[in-house]
Amino acid sequence: MRSSSSPGAGAADPEAPAGPEQRSGPGRPIEPPATPRGAPDSPRPPRWLPRALAMAVVAVFVGIFAWNAMGALEGLFVNVLIAFFISLALEPPTVWLVRRGWRRGLAAAATMLGSLVVILVLIALFGNLFVQQLIELARSVPRLYEGLQNFVAERFDIVFPDTENLLRQAFEEFGDDVASGALLVGTTVVGGIVATLTILLVSYYLLAAGPKFRASVCGWLTPARQREMLYLWEVTQSKVSDYIGSRVILAAVSTVVTFVFLAILQTPYALPLAVFVGVVSQFVPTIGAYLGGALPIMVALTAQGWPQALGVLGFVVGYQQFENLYLAPKVSARALEMNAAVSLLAVLAFGAVFGVLGAFLALPVAATIQATATTYFRRHELIESHMLRDPESTSGA
Repeated sequence: MRSSSSPGAGAADPEAPAGPEQRSGPGRPIEPPATPRGAPDSPRPPRWLPRALAMAVVAVFVGIFAWNAMGALEGLFVNVLIAFFISLALEPPTVWLVRRGWRRGLAAAATMLGSLVVILVLIALFGNLFVQQLIELARSVPRLYEGLQNFVAERFDIVFPDTENLLRQAFEEFGDDVASGALLVGTTVVGGIVATLTILLVSYYLLAAGPKFRASVCGWLTPARQREMLYLWEVTQSKVSDYIGSRVILAAVSTVVTFVFLAILQTPYALPLAVFVGVVSQFVPTIGAYLGGALPIMVALTAQGWPQALGVLGFVVGYQQFENLYLAPKVSARALEMNAAVSLLAVLAFGAVFGVLGAFLALPVAATIQATATTYFRRHELIESHMLRDPESTSGA
């Protein structure tokens, strides 16, 4: 007779797969199931991540170095930009000499030396006068201060300190600042000499190279791009030359008007003062008008007195406003083919962003940008609208 056993009791089925408990045997710890071959034990980062991190670190250091290098080379970039515009301005007289048989290098040297001679002559003529009048003004300061001191004491019963006390107090308070300021002035003069030599050398090399330099630049471009580059180069050169011409016209007008006024006022040195005002006010950006007007004011003050000096001051301020608001925009618009308001806004904007250099080069750069825009952007035919024209007059003819 067969004995029956209930499920779960008795021996296990020999055909059933042995579990971990059965493989490990009694009393032994339970082992986890075996990991399939080829499966990762834990998640790992991708192989490209270390290289990407290294490249990111290198890019950060290269960016920091490039930023610091750009800051250190800012002065050099400005000098090269000035030299480039000088070479563009001197290109027409150089080409004129080349057409008459001069070699390119000799013509460039003659143009550069001629321009330097004119500038040095102007400095020699007016620099001596400026220094003499500055010395005379310094000598007359104590006398003017004494007169002001007596006037205030008589009218308002206010006593100003004596000149000796003022000088002693100023030396005690600002002696160290004066010494550091003198050192700063010396360093600035040396830096200005180095910058001037750099600008002159780069200008000469660019001017002497001429077509060869343009050919070396165009050699990296396709024929279509070469035509565009040469067109823009020609437009820029034309705009710079027109800008210099407009400055010459404004300088001539300022010289004539200033000479007439000083002659009526009977101020001494009327002609050289008028030429100084005309040249400095037009070719020294931003502060040129104030620097040019300071010399005739000092001459009138030291040679004639307060009423004449105040008259010259009023004339300088009034003419400057007339020139800025009416004359200069008209002349610049005609020479550079720009709207008068655009010319004024360009000078203000470039001067605010780039300083003195931006104010001086604002008009030719803006005119070049305008010419570039008309080249690359097509203008469309205007629609019919009353907003595009002034209304007709309704008054009787």
